Amino acid sequence: MTFKPAHLLRAQFILLLTVATVPAFAQNAAVVNNVAIPTSRVEEMVKQITSRPNAPKDSPELRARVKDELITEEILFQAAEKAGLAKSAEVKAQLENARKSILSNNLVNNFIKSNPVSDAEIAAKYDEFKRQSGDKEYHVRHILVATEDEAKAIIAKLKAGASFEELAKQSKDTGSANNGGDLDWATPAGFVKPFADAMVALQKGQMTETPVQSQYGFHIIKVDDVRPLKVPTLDEVKPQINENLMRLKIQAYIEDLRKKATIK
Repeated sequence: MTFKPAHLLRAQFILLLTVATVPAFAQNAAVVNNVAIPTSRVEEMVKQITSRPNAPKDSPELRARVKDELITEEILFQAAEKAGLAKSAEVKAQLENARKSILSNNLVNNFIKSNPVSDAEIAAKYDEFKRQSGDKEYHVRHILVATEDEAKAIIAKLKAGASFEELAKQSKDTGSANNGGDLDWATPAGFVKPFADAMVALQKGQMTETPVQSQYGFHIIKVDDVRPLKVPTLDEVKPQINENLMRLKIQAYIEDLRKKATIK
């Protein structure tokens, strides 16, 4: 056995201690009054920030700002604890509300992860969308009134040569009244069924000669133009369909939980 001088052993021991402690220090972004702020918290916050729409990219500057915010948060937290605010009834209620919100959000997130929308569901919804949209879109105007007699009187004026745009100013649909009744380009799926059925029966330049009743009142409809519908591809609308279908799944999940709950 070869013995090493004592000073070499001490140096070796100090080196081992230094190497052993590096990973521990590396796990912390900062230490505030002996309370560690883990590097994982910085990573988590950076990930949350950069995942948002139009978010800044990950960078040393962003990480420095996040670290500084976490240090400030820890300082404020410690000051609040020292001031005894955690014992306040108001703060306790706020903490309980935050706890419920966090748990509820995590439950929904877990549901989303466990019940993803399948490609087959998206494709089926896309096919349904295409069927409902049809193969044409219409540039349409309308005048909406409360009674059938009002609608008939307006139709008589229009047949006598009155301006559709002028008479549209008395429409109950305030959104289009000041724009000549213009509803812009739309597909039949964008309207309630009685309106859509009457609209598709018209040719370019024609208007309904009898009032069209819907749950909103009585319509006089005029088609300014018709053109072939350019349907977006599945890839173009896939994200929106996925989002809508997931929203429906979440709604159904929540509704199921409500049915099982005892509510008085």
